[in-house]
Amino acid sequence: MIYGYARVSTSAQETTLQLDALHRGGVHQVLQEKRSSVGQRPMLGLLVSMLRPGDIVKVYKIDRFARSLLDLLAILERIEKAGATFQSLTEPIDTSTSAGRMMMHMLGAFAEFERGIIRERSIAGQRAARERGKHCGRPRGLDAAIESAMVKLYESGWYTLDSLALAFDCHPSSVKRAIYRVKKPGHSSLA
Repeated sequence: MIYGYARVSTSAQETTLQLDALHRGGVHQVLQEKRSSVGQRPMLGLLVSMLRPGDIVKVYKIDRFARSLLDLLAILERIEKAGATFQSLTEPIDTSTSAGRMMMHMLGAFAEFERGIIRERSIAGQRAARERGKHCGRPRGLDAAIESAMVKLYESGWYTLDSLALAFDCHPSSVKRAIYRVKKPGHSSLA
């Protein structure tokens, strides 16, 4: 059996390009997901559990399949243990050949290197923005006056985080962050 796996990072994106290529590549059954590679990928897990000796797993690109070289190698090991092989439609990777296995390792290493460079650049940009006084990330859910009122009520000893969250119609972690900004400004939950 020839299986295909297609993935996009969000539900707003489409797998059409991947699906078309997989069908042209002779895939009989495609399992697809619309979720980030960072979290759980249940359809990928299902695909690997379905594999039998002689099966083939095809993907459009390896970056749609694995989040890192280590992740890729772990998945490929499971595919190999099932007696199946792996092929990428857009890269010269076919684990049924020695040259394909070597190319897979090289491309995986380059992909991981590229992600590392992007991450370093992103962190440096965020650090520079913070040094200029810019706020990185999602805006605060509560304005400063409300946070100040929460802190005063909490300091009175009469209110818990949960009771303040209920009173101000917000999540308890919003209350916790407001209090920590005053009481524990260097706390890791504020990063």
